[in-house]
Amino acid sequence: MANIDTMRDFGMLKWLWLSLLAVILDQASKLAIAGGMQLYQSIPVMPFFRLTYVHNTGAAFSFLSQAGGWQRWFFAGLALVISVGIAVWLARLKKHETLLAVALALVLGGAVGNLIDRLAYGYVIDFLDVYYESWHWPAFNIADSAITLGVMLMLAESFGLGQSKQPDSM
Repeated sequence: MANIDTMRDFGMLKWLWLSLLAVILDQASKLAIAGGMQLYQSIPVMPFFRLTYVHNTGAAFSFLSQAGGWQRWFFAGLALVISVGIAVWLARLKKHETLLAVALALVLGGAVGNLIDRLAYGYVIDFLDVYYESWHWPAFNIADSAITLGVMLMLAESFGLGQSKQPDSM
């Protein structure tokens, strides 16, 4: 029979469904874009947003995209180490740390979504293009959005959002 304390320690792993959802939405959207658009093709959606299919061999904001190829394995290894660390952190959360669990699950799902691209293609498929006149935010994807939302939730949690108003009893 499993030890109840051991089972309790892994209770917040129930949020891995959110990571899986982020990976599925990310990969499905990337497959749809890659299958239905030509590289660099752009489709206007709204006055400030369009779908633009690009490959990113670097990290955020195309950091190290011109590095010569070694960055593929560097970023893949980094994503793998970070993903394992987040999974361990998630498993160790207390039952009341729900907002942090949601945040970590989103970051994990985004990291895995982009890791799949790096391993499969050597680049990340980006396609969400937000702009104003001639200024463009770097193209991004669902995985990047999950990571960003997760980090924003982590920041909110660090400022007290989602924490109980009752003082801790000792």
